[in-house]
Amino acid sequence: MTARLAAVPRLLAVLALAVLLAGCGIRATEVPTNFGPAPSRVQCSLSEPDVSTQAARGLPVQVFLLCGSSLVTVDRTVRVPDGAADSERRMLVAQGLLDQLATPPSTAEKEAGYSTDVRGGISVGGPRPGDPEDALRLSTAPAGLTSYALAQIVCTFSDSAAAQGDGSVVLGGPGAEAPRRYECTDEVRARPGSTEPPSKDVAGE
Repeated sequence: MTARLAAVPRLLAVLALAVLLAGCGIRATEVPTNFGPAPSRVQCSLSEPDVSTQAARGLPVQVFLLCGSSLVTVDRTVRVPDGAADSERRMLVAQGLLDQLATPPSTAEKEAGYSTDVRGGISVGGPRPGDPEDALRLSTAPAGLTSYALAQIVCTFSDSAAAQGDGSVVLGGPGAEAPRRYECTDEVRARPGSTEPPSKDVAGE
């Protein structure tokens, strides 16, 4: 009986030590547990053709949307009347691309992880006197756009009939500031949030 009573303090000491170790963040051996499947990763690809974007008939184009931390292309169409002059056709394509960028992604695209940072209501016009003939003037100054939106617009325009097809586009705003030539580079497509499209003065072009 005396031995049993003597063992009680030792047992209490062991239990107290276990509590202290647990409070210090030292855990016992972990036992695997099953909490269900891990969250699915962003796919950045459409498993099936997006019917909603194919419903409208027009000129096939591609626009750059955001997916994860990079830019990816998706197929779209823009309406261009038959017989439109080259200059008018270019403006119609440019405005159509802007409108497509500002359109919320479809349900299938959202499920695949796509999004856009371009807001609606931006319009585009042609060059002013003194601008390069391929300049596009936005109703919102490029400097007033987020880095994501600017990257989307630059990469979409530079890869379309709205530009010269050399991987760049001349953009200006509604003010008196001279337009600049912006480039869509691999770095911009990979990190549009931290890498703005490089630009340069177009004076003398």
